[in-house]
Amino acid sequence: MLKATITDIAKELNTTPATVSRALSNHPRISAKTKKSVHEAALKLNYKRNKIASSLRSGRTHLIGVMIPSAEINFFGSVVHGIESVANSNGYGVLLFQSNEQKDYEEKGLENFIAARVDGILVSIAKDTIEYSHFLEIKSRRVPIVFFDRTNDDLELDSVVIDDYKGAFMATEHLLSQGYKRIAHISGPQHLKNFHDRLKGYLAALRANKIEVDQSLIYDGNVSIDSGRNGTKHLLSLKNPPDAIFATEDFTALGVIKELKQRGIEIPQQFGVIGFANELFGEHITPTLSTVDQQTIQMGRSALDLLLNIIEKREIEGHAKQKIVLDPILICRESSTRKHRKMSK
Repeated sequence: MLKATITDIAKELNTTPATVSRALSNHPRISAKTKKSVHEAALKLNYKRNKIASSLRSGRTHLIGVMIPSAEINFFGSVVHGIESVANSNGYGVLLFQSNEQKDYEEKGLENFIAARVDGILVSIAKDTIEYSHFLEIKSRRVPIVFFDRTNDDLELDSVVIDDYKGAFMATEHLLSQGYKRIAHISGPQHLKNFHDRLKGYLAALRANKIEVDQSLIYDGNVSIDSGRNGTKHLLSLKNPPDAIFATEDFTALGVIKELKQRGIEIPQQFGVIGFANELFGEHITPTLSTVDQQTIQMGRSALDLLLNIIEKREIEGHAKQKIVLDPILICRESSTRKHRKMSK
């Protein structure tokens, strides 16, 4: 039995092969009624789409490259879930590559995406990346690219982020509302905008509450459990140590909690801790971790929606750059809540 073709569907519906092709590709100019008729006819005739041939005709592969810093961090897995939900509903596949927080792997991933002829790329920058020529190369090739979470504004590329400044401000103010007096911050790599903005939000919250900034309470971290432990050791060794720590992300906060528990310091009665990202483990450790939720699913959806819009318009150069900023959500749990604890449960 011969395979049905687009021409067979066109004859069945008394229309043109071009109309059938556009309907099968979910082209916006084809009406919903026509799309429905074409898909019903395709099912009736047992039509199987040849994706390779379709790609050669259209110049598109309907593949999206997604670069994440680490698959071990639930935050990025959740963002990818949001990306895939939009990709599936729009007929796109996803090629996933992790940079392992290293620039060399990041460059290799981009090369793989180009070799696979992806229609567009979504990227969250590796923490070890401090030079960005590989992204400028992608930009010069006119391949659509959108950053999410970790970005660099100097590249002048589209992005979807959380309001890191606002989230850090909220986290710091929450600790102050619980009666903590000396709040320290274990930061992340400051060349990455999201961690830089979190430091700025922390500082702004202190100033807004008329608290003098003590530079000795700011520890340069590198986004890891060890960073949290080492930062806590250093901060507790100070002549005038803190009584709370705002960690730049949840793995750092986990390290803080581990070190405090090893020293027998009671959380939150003696010491408050809050992180950022709302990693899955946060609600399963003891004490449960207060944090800032980054709307990961929505971030993934918004990033791919933005990328698909660029792909569809084919306006890689000259289109107005967009930056979508999502609102952070404060999650108050046991590690920072020592006032009104019954009400917060």
